[in-house]
Amino acid sequence: MIHLTGIYKSYRVGERDLPILRNIDLKVSAGEFIAIMGPSGSGKTTLLNVIGCLDSVDAGSYTLAGETIEHATDDELARIRNRHIGFVFQLFNLIPRISALRNVELPMIYSGVSPVERQQLALQALQRMAIDDRADHAPNQLSGGQQQRVAIARALVNNPELLVADEPTGSLDSATGSEIMNLFSQLNQAGMTIIMVTHEEEIAAYAGRIIRLKDGEIAADDKRC
Repeated sequence: MIHLTGIYKSYRVGERDLPILRNIDLKVSAGEFIAIMGPSGSGKTTLLNVIGCLDSVDAGSYTLAGETIEHATDDELARIRNRHIGFVFQLFNLIPRISALRNVELPMIYSGVSPVERQQLALQALQRMAIDDRADHAPNQLSGGQQQRVAIARALVNNPELLVADEPTGSLDSATGSEIMNLFSQLNQAGMTIIMVTHEEEIAAYAGRIIRLKDGEIAADDKRC
């Protein structure tokens, strides 16, 4: 499903380029659950952003679901993200002034789904996450765990092949974090490919494969099952 070859990525800092990713080679099969780990500055979030088509690369090739990514235009990347990828973030990234239901509808606006169908599908996604009883609540009326369930519903509403998550439990207490990870496990068991950044070993233990980065390179790639 995912094939990265010779990926390099740097950022301009002052008058010099700061290398972040160095010669990354990575293959991910459909249905895998992968945790990306590493110390601060190791490049794990940058790698996730590359995989999620949120960031371009300086060199190397990237194929996602048969589509070549590295030379795609911004419009093409937006289409690829909308078609193939769902995103879950540590801080939920919900729009505070609209309801949970409207937040879940947002990805479908860009897909051209009609208003009536958007509402139906959004409600189904909230039901899937067992949060439909809060559909008309604003984010600030929800707990952290409830907000993350809404964010996951939003990520799944377009039926993506890939779910990418950046520290999805980082803003949650341990009990709520376990609930979210159990949801991820259920999604993976149903066939969803999941790639997640985390710094917590107990969260990474939910994944079947752990990739450890150091200084922008893959230091270890361990399949746990």
